[in-house]
Amino acid sequence: MVIAMQLRYGFRLYPNGPQLSALARAFGCARVVFNDALRVREDARVTGLPFVTSADLSKRLTASKKTPERAWLGEVSSVILQQSLRDLDSAYRKFFDGLKGKRPKMGPPRFKSKRDTRQAIRFTANAGWKITPGGKLRLPKVGDVPVKWSRTLPSTPTTVTVIKDSAGRCFASFIVETGPEGVLTPVTPQVGIDLGLGHFAVLSDGRKIDSPRFLRRAEKRLKRAQHNLSRKAKGSNNRNKARITLARAHARVADARREFHHQLSTKLIRENQAIAVEDLAVKGLARTRLAKSVHDAGWSQFVAMLAYKADRYGRAFVRIGRFEPPSQVCSACGVKDGPKPLHVREWTCRECGTVLDRDINAAVNIAKAAGLAVTACGARIRPGLVPAQREETGTRPEPHRTIVRQTGIAFL
Repeated sequence: MVIAMQLRYGFRLYPNGPQLSALARAFGCARVVFNDALRVREDARVTGLPFVTSADLSKRLTASKKTPERAWLGEVSSVILQQSLRDLDSAYRKFFDGLKGKRPKMGPPRFKSKRDTRQAIRFTANAGWKITPGGKLRLPKVGDVPVKWSRTLPSTPTTVTVIKDSAGRCFASFIVETGPEGVLTPVTPQVGIDLGLGHFAVLSDGRKIDSPRFLRRAEKRLKRAQHNLSRKAKGSNNRNKARITLARAHARVADARREFHHQLSTKLIRENQAIAVEDLAVKGLARTRLAKSVHDAGWSQFVAMLAYKADRYGRAFVRIGRFEPPSQVCSACGVKDGPKPLHVREWTCRECGTVLDRDINAAVNIAKAAGLAVTACGARIRPGLVPAQREETGTRPEPHRTIVRQTGIAFL
């Protein structure tokens, strides 16, 4: 069963000098509106007054634009200011839901800083933005911004979010509706995946996929950039240039890792009807001496891609409990042979005498659970939930919709 969903496509923007200034002005205005609204609610909480509603905040915003202190808010589109108030509402909603146990706990909303490495503004349909016949993105009070299109959008976008990252790059993130037209033809193979560090993934069919180790390979370059940054005077232009150089080096590593995850996850989804992985305790492993290697592998991002692509293309996706011992059970006879040190990569079953590769044996045991999610004809019995992807604060889909992120290009 494939559900209707909303996909997010990201494309690189190349604004010129005046457009960069207009975007910087818009980022700043959205930040000020967010901070002003947060201050109003915090003051009301401290003094014991009732919670200030969104309607009251919107009225205060309209009134403040008529004052000399905030008259410059009228230089940007009013839509992005209203969306900034929606972002604050979303932050409060997530905070209160965490207190009620409806979602993982998170802290209360915090004030934004102009020194934040990531800036974003959002334009909805009533903002008047559009894609010009020449392929540029026309933004109100910004202009026609060139876009690097890597693919065509499957439908008309509903919103666009302009993002500026720590490396100074600008992106346009479009949300589009998609239906079940992307369902792949059912296939027979099922696969279990054992994620690791020596090999990024070991499949139940015996294939081993080497770990690219993008961070390890770029460590010398990152070290030089970090050392160069530390030698610059704080507050100087040279320090800001060095910071951007370091941010771009880190961005190249993250982009290469994301591209690798996209290519591998898409290949596995196309080749297999059912996929099973182990639910790893990534947060716990990230507190050990293997932390850098764990973060370099990016297991969580890869598993999230598998999950949403499985739902999009009609495949089955199963997570095996993290307390299951796939590497301790013989895949031939099913006897549990107990835990083994990490340096033991092969072992012989004491019951049947089968010589087992530790990783392949674990992948085969994980694959057995994948067969529980499909019938003999390949139809899904229990479709899994689509995991929450990296989302833009305040974007609220329809109740029956799910937002996932589809990267349009490899951000290099």
